[in-house]
Amino acid sequence: MHSTSTLRTVTGPLSPEAVHGPALAHEHLVLDLDRTGDGSAVLDAGRHTPQVCSELSALSEEFGLSLVMELTCRGMGRDPSTLAEISRRTGVAVVAATGWYYEPFHPREVTDLGVDELGEILVREIEDGFGGSGIRPGVLGEVGSHGDVPSEPETRALRAAARAAVATGLSVVTHAQLGRGGPAQLKLLTGEGLPAHRVCLGHQDLLDDPGVHRELAQSGAYVAFDTIGKESYQSDATRLRLLLALIEAGHADRALLSCDISRHAYLTSEGGQGYGHLFRTFLPQLRAAGADEDLVDLLTRRNPLRFLTGASVEEI
Repeated sequence: MHSTSTLRTVTGPLSPEAVHGPALAHEHLVLDLDRTGDGSAVLDAGRHTPQVCSELSALSEEFGLSLVMELTCRGMGRDPSTLAEISRRTGVAVVAATGWYYEPFHPREVTDLGVDELGEILVREIEDGFGGSGIRPGVLGEVGSHGDVPSEPETRALRAAARAAVATGLSVVTHAQLGRGGPAQLKLLTGEGLPAHRVCLGHQDLLDDPGVHRELAQSGAYVAFDTIGKESYQSDATRLRLLLALIEAGHADRALLSCDISRHAYLTSEGGQGYGHLFRTFLPQLRAAGADEDLVDLLTRRNPLRFLTGASVEEI
């Protein structure tokens, strides 16, 4: 499996050299995870896209935001054409995703099909695009599990994602519910022949266990601190402590940062922390703890680009 020289965005191929500003490594711009009918776990293409565009445009202007990894996948209310519209309106590149979230959100196809058939679905979508849109995914994710060991359907979805990644040259982002299960996910994915540096273990900032973070990074995998600002799950003070521990252990080149905006109440227009919380609040705290601008650039630009393309530290 080789590195890819270009990023696959919703508006076409993009050279990594053209990405001069930071990236958000795990976000949602359009999604529907509503299982109760209350509409809270929704970012609606019609109602919320103007607010999403306003936030991204402001972040592009103020902080140079250049790229968003949008990890709404199959069964999560994915909307590639709206993603393309958002990208065109804001000038921010968007990488769309394919794969399956964790079991409560699996569509029927996961129940019915084996690993080979599921893998073929993903490869076909990666190669041919979403429906007839001509828009192609540029990453697999967020492929999910919950608990310390993935369930049987989650295991099939993870293995299928790994096989599709090996076949197409894309990388895989996981959803580890509350940060648990990262080592088991990594074992499954690498067991299918996917190199560890093409894997990002999600939501590790919700797991207060620096030892697990070091273990994952030492393997070569990326460790996501991607729910920054979600104080109801974990304090940013804890996130900062865990990130500093990983950096001090020598693994700054294996951390990815984001906010995982996944419901409309998180938008700034509704009083939430917004997509910009990383830049406005968390990175100033990281700088105050001693991070220089080269380290910030590594965490927010070079790491996401290397993860998406499979490039080495020396290449980007």
